[in-house]
Formats: sequence, C-alpha cells, structure tokens
Amino acid sequence: MAKKTAKDDSSSQERIGFHKGSLATLSKEREEMMRILQIVEQLMQMHIKELKDLGVDLVAEAKRSGSAAKPLKGKKPIEDIL
Repeated sequence: MAKKTAKDDSSSQERIGFHKGSLATLSKEREEMMRILQIVEQLMQMHIKELKDLGVDLVAEAKRSGSAAKPLKGKKPIEDIL
C-alpha cells in the first residue's frame, strides 16, 4: 500500500474546501432565488385577485387559450450538459 503524502493530503483538503465553498455559494443563491420566487408569486396573486374583482373568469380564459403547462422543448438536463 502506498502511504499518503503531505501533498496528497493538501490536494484533498483543497478539493474539500472547493466543494464546501461551492455549496455555501449555491445555498445562498438558492435562498435568493426562493426570495425572488416568493415576490413573483405575491405579485401574481395580486393580479389574480384584481382580475377576479373585475369579473374575469381565469379558469375559462385558460381553457379557451389552451395555456396548459407545456414541457420546455430542446432543454437538456444539466447532467447531459456537464
């Protein structure tokens, strides 16, 4: 068996540090994305409420326009991109 050298341990520690730092950054990015999503959701709810108050039937509008959730075309999963 080969002994671990100080260089191997240092390289391992650098890799660990890199991944921990990446996770910390991505965690903060996710928190910010959730905050933005909440703001967008609040704004949408405000508009929905106003449209309902004005007598607009949003369910009928959606059925008429056929705006069902459609999958994104041509978008590859991130695993395929990486």
